[in-house]
Amino acid sequence: MSTGEAPAGVALRFFLPPRRLRPFITTLYHMEISGAEDEPVVDWLHPEWANLRIIPERTVAAGMRGQPLERMPRAVMAGPTSFATHFSAYTGRSWGIGLMPRGWARLTDTPASAYADRYSDVEKDPAFDHLRSLCACVPAADGNLLAERDALVRGLDRLLAQPVAREEDILRLEEALSDPRFHTVAELAEALGMSPRTMERFCSRVFGFSPQLLLRRQRFVRSLAKFMLDPSLKWIDTLDGHYHDQAHFVRDFKRFMLMSPSEYASRPHPVLAAAAHARLAVAGQAMQVLHEPSAD
Repeated sequence: MSTGEAPAGVALRFFLPPRRLRPFITTLYHMEISGAEDEPVVDWLHPEWANLRIIPERTVAAGMRGQPLERMPRAVMAGPTSFATHFSAYTGRSWGIGLMPRGWARLTDTPASAYADRYSDVEKDPAFDHLRSLCACVPAADGNLLAERDALVRGLDRLLAQPVAREEDILRLEEALSDPRFHTVAELAEALGMSPRTMERFCSRVFGFSPQLLLRRQRFVRSLAKFMLDPSLKWIDTLDGHYHDQAHFVRDFKRFMLMSPSEYASRPHPVLAAAAHARLAVAGQAMQVLHEPSAD
């Protein structure tokens, strides 16, 4: 477990899942906000893989892709994202479960592209009926943190037990995306032994986006992670080696975060800055999409 160094009023705890679940789950994480009854804690979440979040008292509001903030359901499945998510959190707590693409494939037979850059109310969406018992592991009243974590793990053990088709291909693509040596769609296709068209369909179904956008997102997040870990750095010093120049990076920044790098740097990041350090300490990477895949 890692708690990071969150500011007063923000408590973050990250847990690695048991080894048997690591091919499917990045981390389980708990956020508790205090002293924010009147003024919420505000931040911007970077692009990431899918996440299931359980918010017992519905104390979080969020807006994807520049949309206005709206109160989140008690249990919300957020698909893979390619845009920033603006959120505000009042006094309360929540659990999150980060899903690797193989985790999404085992958890639902719905294409990831159907939920890309959007979220769904687990208690209303028929595609996630089977997740309601998992969400019930977190009671409305404050519970025992470790008991809740263990109950979530038991539920995930049951839900993720059944293998699905082409898991070896999913793993190979996870590995390639986490490897900064891969820069082009042609390189990915050659490494996976797929035609570009086949890989396009495969990526959309399992990963939510085209291979070109996935590579672009990885390049951007590798750069952003350096800044989140050390905001004293100049942006030019954070750039991934595949960027041609700073203007190239700025274009990507505006595409993914919906603001300029200077705008982002000027705003406080009470949750995401602490989360980057806490995630690095427990999982070895500062951001979820940089999480290195684990073989079974």
